[in-house]
Amino acid sequence: MDMKRNVGLLATCQALMMTSNVLLIATSALVGQRLAAAQGLSESLATLPLMAQFLATMLTTIPASLLMKRIGRRAGFLLGSSAGLAGGALATYGILQDNFVLFSLATALFGINNGFGTYYRFAAADSATPEYRATAISYVMAGGVVAALIGTDLANWTRDLWASAPFAGSYFVLVGLYSLSLLALAFIRIPREDTRTQSHSGRPLREIIAQKTFIVAVVAAMFGYGVMSLIMTATPLAMRAHTHNFSSTAFVIEWHVLGMFAPSFFTGHLIRHLGVVNVLLAGALLYAMTIAINLTGTSETHFWLALFMLGIGWNFLYIGGTTLLTETYDEQEKAKVQALNDFLIYTTVVGATLTAGVLQHAFGWRVVNFGVLPLIAVILITVLWLKRSHCCETTAL
Repeated sequence: MDMKRNVGLLATCQALMMTSNVLLIATSALVGQRLAAAQGLSESLATLPLMAQFLATMLTTIPASLLMKRIGRRAGFLLGSSAGLAGGALATYGILQDNFVLFSLATALFGINNGFGTYYRFAAADSATPEYRATAISYVMAGGVVAALIGTDLANWTRDLWASAPFAGSYFVLVGLYSLSLLALAFIRIPREDTRTQSHSGRPLREIIAQKTFIVAVVAAMFGYGVMSLIMTATPLAMRAHTHNFSSTAFVIEWHVLGMFAPSFFTGHLIRHLGVVNVLLAGALLYAMTIAINLTGTSETHFWLALFMLGIGWNFLYIGGTTLLTETYDEQEKAKVQALNDFLIYTTVVGATLTAGVLQHAFGWRVVNFGVLPLIAVILITVLWLKRSHCCETTAL
């Protein structure tokens, strides 16, 4: 009973966090572009606020994991949601004041929240039975479907609450969303780790990361997230450059996020029936198809279909990578392994997010898409390497 209740509440928190993230994805580059211009800064800095979010997430992942090992998951999640609430208030003020720096600091607070919230999926996995683990991870990630359905609409509905400061109202609404997250967390019951687990760290990291399974899990999630972030972050700027209005951009982002999270209702089942390696391969192939579509045209339909497929590919790679990672450590090692995994993921995302603005501003949409092909190739090669290894082991048996 506690396991299912926790999964439901964690999915709720994931939904609220991702609604905030979707709103940032759809609006932060546009807000950053306007605020940068208002302060006489280069418009190439438009994606800097989103990069600040991912940078803060990257810097938070390791201390968040180690802190939660000491104080418990629930206390850590409460701390993270409090940072998100403060971010909503500061972002609103920054936009009203036409202050690019304050807005960037606010997005960093959202990033701190994400640094804690990224462990929602691991909290579900840790409290689930082995056979239910992939499904628990998937169901928590499925909370993002709510974000897909209301995140961009929320930005649209509230963008003009302050006529002189577009999107200030959107960020003010996030204060309410993070208040709801704090309320949901009050009902979560996640057991604290015992003293023995806290005092022993298990095998050294060098031994853990040498495992083939660990390498593939990290590469799939890290480069999978990096490719998705680069394409997704550049999309609002590319659509504006190709004369699409914000309603069209919001529509495309909404379907992208729906693609990211709607498959979560069955990704766990696919992993159990087809195997995690085959699901990872499917994710990489969907990425390749995304790039092919993006390179054939710039109509709203092209953006919509490509971003939708990009979302599904990310879902398979991220959930598949997370599930694979859980096979590489024991209870005593989980804090440091999960921390390293998410640190590597968000380090890649930071670079991808900053690169997106620079590539799109200086070279355009085609170069953005060609730029991610090497990363997709690395994902395919490493997953095939693991698949071949599994086949060889089966043959030997």
